[in-house]
Amino acid sequence: MPDMDQMIEKLRGMPTGLVKFMEKWLRKLPAVRKEIDTQTEEIINDLESSVKPYEGKFSTYSSLPSEGRPQEDILSEIEEITLLEQSRWQGGYVSGAVYHGDREHIDFLNQVYALQSQSNPLHMDLFPSASKFESEIVSMTASMLGAGTKDECCGTVNSGGTESILLAMKTYRDLAYKEKNIRKPEIIIPESAHAAFDKAGEYFKIRVIRTPVDSDYKANVQAIRKAVSSRTIAIAASAVSFPNGVIDSIYDIAVIAEKQGIGFHVDACLGGFILPWAEKLGYDVPPFDFRVQGVTSISADTHKYGYAAKGSSVVLYRTKSLRRYQYFTATDWPGGLYLSPTLSGSRPGALSAACWAAMISMGEKGYLKAADKILKTGKYIRRGIDALNDLHVLGDPLWVISFASSSMDIYRILDFMSKRQWNLNGLHKPASIHICVTLRHTRPGVAEKFISDLTQAVDHVKNTPSEKGGMAPIYGMAATLPLRSVVNDLLERYLDLYYKVSQNDRKS
Repeated sequence: MPDMDQMIEKLRGMPTGLVKFMEKWLRKLPAVRKEIDTQTEEIINDLESSVKPYEGKFSTYSSLPSEGRPQEDILSEIEEITLLEQSRWQGGYVSGAVYHGDREHIDFLNQVYALQSQSNPLHMDLFPSASKFESEIVSMTASMLGAGTKDECCGTVNSGGTESILLAMKTYRDLAYKEKNIRKPEIIIPESAHAAFDKAGEYFKIRVIRTPVDSDYKANVQAIRKAVSSRTIAIAASAVSFPNGVIDSIYDIAVIAEKQGIGFHVDACLGGFILPWAEKLGYDVPPFDFRVQGVTSISADTHKYGYAAKGSSVVLYRTKSLRRYQYFTATDWPGGLYLSPTLSGSRPGALSAACWAAMISMGEKGYLKAADKILKTGKYIRRGIDALNDLHVLGDPLWVISFASSSMDIYRILDFMSKRQWNLNGLHKPASIHICVTLRHTRPGVAEKFISDLTQAVDHVKNTPSEKGGMAPIYGMAATLPLRSVVNDLLERYLDLYYKVSQNDRKS
């Protein structure tokens, strides 16, 4: 029997449909199953040290300790762990993840959180402050994203971009069910749209139709138009997309949605708190928000470039009647009347308080100044990448910059940068890397260090073409392996590893 590599090469040349048909039968073959298990186990073993770096360094608990530890000891241990982790993001070596990071800003938000630590918006009669904070967060965000003073635009605060997207898709599903009697709903999204839409499809039994992107990595409008059917409940697009940082053709897609009478959600989780200020600064930002007729909902993450604490996000709707499909109410529960605007019941009101505090402490001038720094740094980094002959930038991004190579393994570039302490995002379709520029990168010398290290990475990979190891094989597998369920298994094993407690160092 041919080895795994030979078999994979043969599968890559086959049509996708045939590969999917053959996959479940191939996995039943003992030799294939054994080879898959062996390779997966090797990868997981290699990853364990990075996922569990504290084993043997700190106490491990698989059950409650017989007696509680002194609070001072616990605080000391957490402080030690925090110091070990914060050096990379404080130094600006991380793509995205920590968007502000200034010590004074963090301390301010922590003080607000401490003051509101017991607040729970579920008990709105007990904590009316939650209503103040959340209603004003929504109103400020809607105003920033094109809602006029006479508009009905509204929304809710939730835990993050994924929940914002889930809530919007749930809303469109329920509206279509009640008002259009659609029992097998579909949503249309470009290939570049966030995976949260797929999660929404899985959770809410919505068929997700992904359409191709053009050579500029923006959604192909014609493909979206062709994909619309009597079952379509919504279309979604990005401003900006996570992989390539580009703005889809929002106006053209909105025309389709409005003509067909279906919802149109703009995922501005990443761009919502940058693009309005980029426009004011004179950058080429086409209308993407409620100023575009046909846009019916928008998601924007306050915990990204809104500089709030993790995790908070806002989902906005053009009308209150649309927002009501997001709500959950129960009138016949023995526990009394129950109502919840989002997926969660109890929620940390302190996060909403901290979000509100972040927004009003920044103000328009603060956001404008921050965006100016980020966009200028993004321009510098993009020019630095363009100057390297072996790399090329994908699309026309402003500050979320993805790049690829036609002459070398881009994932080996990623490995080299990881060894230089950079935490970047590996992408595929096509194989590429991106850096999401934050305020951490605008500090003196950080962008220059990035380009210097990237230049050395290119030279290193060119001079050592046979080097193996690191994350390159894993990203390569995810990008090219025809047996998609094998990659799914690997990701599930990775999550199992995340929740694993050491068997050798248990203390209780």
